[in-house]
Amino acid sequence: MSRNRGGDTFAAVSVEIVGRSRVKKISRRGLERSARRILEILGQGRAELSLALVDNREMQKLNARYRDKNEPTDVLAFPAGKALLPDMQVLGDVVISVDRAGEQARRAGKTLEQEMEKLLIHGILHLLGYDHERSRREARVMRGMEKKVSRALERFVRSRS
Repeated sequence: MSRNRGGDTFAAVSVEIVGRSRVKKISRRGLERSARRILEILGQGRAELSLALVDNREMQKLNARYRDKNEPTDVLAFPAGKALLPDMQVLGDVVISVDRAGEQARRAGKTLEQEMEKLLIHGILHLLGYDHERSRREARVMRGMEKKVSRALERFVRSRS
């Protein structure tokens, strides 16, 4: 286990955040902490994850290139599937459109941070093999996992308050 400056204890989780978005409203440290907790909740305490924050323009390019959809989306996930060390899994990349997250947060009456966490959970679940687009059954399973992880994250935050 390791400790960060805030005294929180985490398993050996590596989270790299690459910011390509011009939006400055996001706490990268808070997002990294959330990513670590999400991975731990999902039993991925020894995992590596890359998170890219982009704007709608960049997201549209990625969505067009990799999904043949010429429009921005909120989150994309690119699984890696490689073992870094015998007990360290490289999950892959999660790309979040900060612009889209902001739009969705406003419409839902949420904060940007809440929407970013929701999208991060969604992207990480995709990296772990969940896919809501394969079937209705898998969509229900993924929604259930999203709710489970979100509730566990909320309980953790409340316990720290």
